[in-house]
Amino acid sequence: MSKKAKISIQPLADRVVIKPAPAETKTASGLVIPDTAKEKPQQGTVMAVGPGKKDEPTTLKVGDTVLYGKYSGTEISVDGDDYLIMRESDVFAVI
Repeated sequence: MSKKAKISIQPLADRVVIKPAPAETKTASGLVIPDTAKEKPQQGTVMAVGPGKKDEPTTLKVGDTVLYGKYSGTEISVDGDDYLIMRESDVFAVI
């Protein structure tokens, strides 16, 4: 496994920074999906975690693979890489 990239963002409160998984480029049968038809990924890797709220510590850890809503989070770009920053409550599950 490759080393995890160090990110220069530290989220606040109950926010997490997620690197979305790349969109599928082929169907299961081998057909190539054009860029205009690709769906937004709903899976990604947690890159940074905030400290949580006063009475609610965060439960996610850096390196967790998670599922989140299709329109969750705010897209940001850091050093040429795209990330999503969202509340921990917007994450549906750890896989």
